[in-house]
Amino acid sequence: MKKDIHPEYREVVFHDTTSDVKFVTRSTINTSETIQHEDGKTYPLVKIEMSSTSHPFYTGKKIFVDTAGRVEKFNQRYTKKK
Repeated sequence: MKKDIHPEYREVVFHDTTSDVKFVTRSTINTSETIQHEDGKTYPLVKIEMSSTSHPFYTGKKIFVDTAGRVEKFNQRYTKKK
């Protein structure tokens, strides 16, 4: 293997804002936010809208996700003008 080409992994807290669940995993993602987790350590924080705790495939619940009005933008763009 070549040296110095692989990213450096570190522990990061991912916060699922839909279900308000936080979990620690290893990642290479860069973020400027930090959070003190339940174990007392401070970790970088990444906020996400959906994870396995809130995704309909894993939960069996149907939810409608409309991020930033995408449906409205589509309807405005492609509806017939009167």
